[in-house]
Order: sequence, then structure tokens, then C-alpha cells
Amino acid sequence: MLLDVRPHSRLRGDRAVDLNAAVLPVLDAVTASDVDLSRVRVVADWVQYRDSFRGVVQSRRIGHATPDTGGPPPPEPLGVREDDLEIAVDLRRSGSVEAGELHRLTAAALTAADDDVPLEDWGPGSRSCVWDFNALYWSALELWEKSTGRGYEQALPGGESDARNAEAARELILELFGMWDRLAAAQALPDELYVLEIGVGNGGQAKVFLDEFARLDQERGSEYYSRLHYLMCDYSAHVLELARDAVAEHAEQVSSFTLDATRPCTALGFLEYKIFLVYVSNVYDNLPTDEVAHLGGRTYQVEIRANFASAEAAELAASVGIGIDRLPGIVHRLLRLGPSLLADAMPDLFPDTGTAVEFWRRAWAAVRLDERYVPLAGLDTYDLGGETDLGGELLRPLLESGADVRMHVNNGALQSFVDSLRLLHPYGRLVCHDLFVTEIEGYRTHFRGPGKYDGSVVNWVNGPLLAHVGRRRGFDVRYERFRHRAGGGNIVTMTAQARD
Repeated sequence: MLLDVRPHSRLRGDRAVDLNAAVLPVLDAVTASDVDLSRVRVVADWVQYRDSFRGVVQSRRIGHATPDTGGPPPPEPLGVREDDLEIAVDLRRSGSVEAGELHRLTAAALTAADDDVPLEDWGPGSRSCVWDFNALYWSALELWEKSTGRGYEQALPGGESDARNAEAARELILELFGMWDRLAAAQALPDELYVLEIGVGNGGQAKVFLDEFARLDQERGSEYYSRLHYLMCDYSAHVLELARDAVAEHAEQVSSFTLDATRPCTALGFLEYKIFLVYVSNVYDNLPTDEVAHLGGRTYQVEIRANFASAEAAELAASVGIGIDRLPGIVHRLLRLGPSLLADAMPDLFPDTGTAVEFWRRAWAAVRLDERYVPLAGLDTYDLGGETDLGGELLRPLLESGADVRMHVNNGALQSFVDSLRLLHPYGRLVCHDLFVTEIEGYRTHFRGPGKYDGSVVNWVNGPLLAHVGRRRGFDVRYERFRHRAGGGNIVTMTAQARD
């Protein structure tokens, strides 16, 4: 049996995890079971999110069958570890669970009694219906906010986005001005100066940027403001409406577009090689992602299946007066129609939109994810980014970088990143503030999602993978801690710029 305790930083100090209380009852239950102890791994993480998709203890089956490719079976490698089962423990909660109950939860996970109510079949994480919940949140954000009584930014750590920081905006603008001055001196500066923001939120960042831009331009007498085209883009029409109101005084310099963040060129392809700054803040961590793992010398894809625990499914079904068997169908109808149209289509269950929104919120709170490891026949068969033609072989140096690792692919972020690079002027840059893992070792020591925000999903972003892809496309990619927030924080700034 392999025991992997990942949050090293929480094993010492005044608030150190009590491993005896948090893990020993789990190990007792495992050893008391009839599973083959030589083929079990116990993984203990600190799940820092207040809400997540995991239970205190969770089991994950590890597959071994290689998909039939029509040819001879691949040779069996020597020195691999043949695990059958992974037991995942959330140290944030397990230490506060009474030992007998923790033992019972582990025994239940080992028996894999399948009385949960599945919402979908097994599949890659990026195709899960949790991303339909995520999309619904952004498309019907106004209804969610009305129901909860608070704006979505209040769900962020600290209650607001780092994108609003005036000092960071000023620094970025002055760098732009310096570059434009040099191009102007060489008579190479275009008449129209494009800046693109993807994921504008409520317009706070756009307002800070435009206010500072206008002030600095007036101080310098450079007359760049009159040539500026600031493009605000977001998935949510409601968010864009708020953003337009926030920057009303700069309306002549602003255009807005509703678009899918993973494919900015779909709406903005006419600006290819013309944009001097693509600005992204807290977007990549909210885009669909798969996970892959390298365990015991083998490579796996993590498949997931959204479900409701049986007790929560019964409560949710009873709240609208239906049987549990009808629950998955109604949830998918909600995800397809949205709460307003659901109320119109099923007035016997949802007499008004508010009732449908309450059902939506309760369903989201109840969603959990089962997980399993499925062997990858070969990394070359895995498609990283849909339309980006990125092959899975790009993952090899990261997966085989040392000890066992499980990491995000961030498929949606990769698509957005690669598509955005196409828009950049040869002297342009992409600047992104987000939750980046900057070294693969970070996946071996900390839980990186998925977690739940209010109605949306959050995952950390695989910085080494984005950097690897960017460099292969001729861009220098660097990371640094966000410098303009008192007390630090987890936000990292990524900058991508074409090599000289």
C-alpha cells in the first residue's frame, strides 16, 4: 500500500494536521477490508475550497486494459506499479470527523455501493455537465445574483478581482506608451490602437484602465487616447451590459462583443496581428479542462461522472414533487433551457422563475464528481485543444518529470491562449492574471481543483504547459507573482510576447 500525503506545508507548525486523527481511521478501514493491499494507493490532499465536488473519502478505480487498436498488444513495461484502487482523503475535513464515522465512510467507499444518482456517463472532465452548469451561471447570472442577493465578484477571495488595481494598470499603460513611442519614431505605428479584454466582469478593470489611460495620455500629450479602440468581450450579455454602463464616459473608445473565451478569433479574426494588448483576468481557471496522470509508470486520463448522493437526490426531487428517476432529465432540461424557459415549459413543477432558480441553486450545491483512471493508449492519440491541433505528446516532458503526478490539461485555456496569440501585433503582448501552477511540482504538493465558487467551476491553470505551447509558437512566456496586492495572494501574472 502506498500512502501519499501531499500538503507538505501543513504537516508542521502551530496548525499542523493531526495525521493520526485524519488518516489512521482510513488506513484501519483499508487494512480491515479484503482489497489487495499491494495494489492500493491512499492519497491525502488538503482541499482548500469551502465547496468542492468531493466527499471526505472517495475511491477511484484504476484501469489497466489497453484499448484495442487492431494491432498486436504493446509490450508490458518493466518496473511499473500495478495499482487497482486509489483512496482519496480530504485532510481539511477528515481530521474533524469522529474516528468511527471516518472508518465507516472509508468502508463505504471501498465497497463502491453504487446508490448515487448519475447525471451523465463516464467521460473526460472537459465534457462533463458541470461545464453546462458553469455556462448556465454566466448566461443567467442576473437571475442567480438576484436570488443570492450578492454579485459574483463577492464570491472571489477578497471580494473583488485583482484586475481593478490602478497601479498595475498604470504600469501596463506606461509600457504600452513606451512601445508606441518607439514605433511612432520609426513611423511604424498604425493609426488605430487596439486593446482587447477577455472576461470583462462588471467593467471595473476596463474603467480603471481607461481612466488611467486618458489621464496619462493627457499628461504626456501623446494623443493616443483618441486612437484607442478598447474591445470588451465576455460570454455573459448581462456582464457586458454592466461593463458598458461602467465605462459610459469612454463610450467613443469602447466596443463590446459577446463571445466564447475559448475562440476569440471567431468574432475578432478581422483583427489578426493588430491587437497590441490582450488582457485576461480570472478567465482561464473557469474554462473546461481534462486531467491526466502518470502513476506507477503508466499514463492515465481522469474520467469523471457527475452525480447526486442518494439522500440529496431524494431531497431535491421531493422539493419539486417528483420521483428520483425523473431528476436527471429535469436537471438536463434546466441546463438546456435555463430557469426562465424551464418555468414556462414545466409550470406544474416550477410556477415561476424564482422557483426554478432555487432548484438550480440546490442542484448545483448537491453535484458531486466520481472519478476513475483510464489508461491512455498513447499520448499521441490524445487531443489537447480541439481546434488548436495540439498533440498529447506535448504532455510527456511534464508527466514524466519525476514522481507520480496528476495535472490539468486546461483544454479551454489552451484554445483561448493559442487563438489569442494569433490576434497579437508583432510587438503586442498577452497579459493574464490567474491561478497558475508555475512548476509541475506544485501539482504534487497541493490540491488544484476543481472547486466550486458560487455557481461556477474553478481549477488552477497548468502554467508549464501553456509556456511550453507558447514557446513552440515563437513566444516568450514568463510568470511572476502579482505584485500589486497587499499581503500577497495566489494570483500570478503570465506575460506572452513574440521573441525578438
